[in-house]
Amino acid sequence: MFDMRRLLLVGLAVMPFVTGCSNIGYYLQSIDGQMNVLRARQPIAAVIADPATPPSLKTRLGRVTAIRDFASRELQLPDNPSYRSYADLKRPFVVWNVFAAPEFSVEPKEWCFLIAGCVGYRGYFAQDRAEVFARGLRDEGLDVFVSGVPAYSTLGWFDDPVLNTFINYPEYELARLIFHELAHQVAYVKGDSEFNESFAATVEREGVQRWIARNGDDRMRVDFARSQERRAQFVALVLKYRGELDALYGTRLAPKAMRSRKAGIFAAMKQEYQLLKGQWGGFAGYDRYFDNANNAKLASVAIYNALVPQFQQLLAKHHGDLAAFYGEVSELAALGKDERAARLAAVAPAR
Repeated sequence: MFDMRRLLLVGLAVMPFVTGCSNIGYYLQSIDGQMNVLRARQPIAAVIADPATPPSLKTRLGRVTAIRDFASRELQLPDNPSYRSYADLKRPFVVWNVFAAPEFSVEPKEWCFLIAGCVGYRGYFAQDRAEVFARGLRDEGLDVFVSGVPAYSTLGWFDDPVLNTFINYPEYELARLIFHELAHQVAYVKGDSEFNESFAATVEREGVQRWIARNGDDRMRVDFARSQERRAQFVALVLKYRGELDALYGTRLAPKAMRSRKAGIFAAMKQEYQLLKGQWGGFAGYDRYFDNANNAKLASVAIYNALVPQFQQLLAKHHGDLAAFYGEVSELAALGKDERAARLAAVAPAR
């Protein structure tokens, strides 16, 4: 009941700041969607004890419990009820995020919310609602990308559950998601998505490496190393062409010429991806990303990865001491955005 009352209070606090029927409808779907997630929760121990629970799910939830304990014990992430319950939402994703960017810009359109601040995406608990919103943005001439999301954090406002949307991921991916979402409870800055997501991405990577060192086998080490290499190459490829497009958009070409050059850069990116796939032995996990690639897709990758090198250098400066690392990140989070960016830029060159 505590969570439900809090959710209703959040909704009431938000409403006076919302104008227009469409915005009110958006907040209502957000409140209803979050309530449905909370209602579906069951303690993991109860799910494991239930004779009707499939043995495979019991095994997975047992591993989740070990991962969750490791997160607080070894990674000094918050020790609270988050990710100690399970919810089956009967759908493949918990939310669908809509990203958008102008035709000639790689900077994402932002939407501002009372609690989360301004972020470069807008989330929906139903795919059809996300697609309707995306259609309207396309009609405005924006580049748009709709992405299903397996997990998200309520930043400690509620006790987030483990979800069916990612329970069957490889063990290192399970750990990665849990570490990432818990990191948002350590540091979160309203209106600075790149800071928030890059910090969480750094924590997840360090956390998974430590988890595998303690609990993994040779197969897991090889699989994780391969997935990390592919992800790093994918991100480097996307950020490379994002930089080329950013330079193009800074010129004063006429729209027709700009569109032609833009199409050429995206074609070159897709061609380079095909070469990369060959090095991967034909691994096709990123194919859907490169189908109909646009500015919004590039922006979605930058949000989650642009500042990772700076945070990795910051962690290295503290010799892997997570408590000291979190302390400095909290200090950065308290600064103004310009000063925070300058401090991070001094740590390592921006990507």
